[in-house]
Amino acid sequence: MKARLIFKGLALIFSLALLGYLFHTSDLGGSLNEAWIDRRVRGHGVSGELLFLLMGGLFTAIGLPRQIIAFLGGYAFSVEMGTLLGAMAALLGCMLTFAYARFFGRELLRARMGERAGRFDRFIHEHPFTMTVLIRLMPVGNNLLTNLAAGLSSIRPLAFFSGTFIGYLPQTLVFALVGSGVHIATTQKITLAMALFVISGALGAYLYHRFRHGQSLDTRIDAALDETEPSPDESETKL
Repeated sequence: MKARLIFKGLALIFSLALLGYLFHTSDLGGSLNEAWIDRRVRGHGVSGELLFLLMGGLFTAIGLPRQIIAFLGGYAFSVEMGTLLGAMAALLGCMLTFAYARFFGRELLRARMGERAGRFDRFIHEHPFTMTVLIRLMPVGNNLLTNLAAGLSSIRPLAFFSGTFIGYLPQTLVFALVGSGVHIATTQKITLAMALFVISGALGAYLYHRFRHGQSLDTRIDAALDETEPSPDESETKL
């Protein structure tokens, strides 16, 4: 796995931790956190949890990085609850995007994403659940485009959604740890989160190489994980 990929992931962790620190110690935190997390979510029991799920699902459905939702889950709840609710919110967003592509957007999206959907179909054909888990473990790729491609493909929803939820958990735990570190034991939690990110990313890259059996999900993902640049022909392929 390329060093720059690890660096980008660690930089995201650090930036979210810094953002959380600013929320906690400055006027920025007093306005944004109290206006939503503190006022609407934390301490509101089931209603706060449901609001978090709804908002997290809607925002990830339109492309907000799921890592940010996990960070907010860790901030609003405990690490355990933040991880669970963060993964569930991201899964809800996945379901919404998948359903749109499968039932409403096929004609609109087919011309733009037909090749990507075809690659996805070939990639997951023999083992849809396992390969979906593998895709979600990788430290690269676009969550929104993957959900759209899956909706256009022939994969069964149950295999895709269950594999997605399990594959989401490692990175969700990482960013929930960062979010929870805003309150206490910041250094230890961020250090642990960084270590877990490197481990989960390396595992995803290893499994991708081990089990893809000659198939390619995305030439840009291949280039990133193989530490090579795509050929001119590959770089011109519209994914």
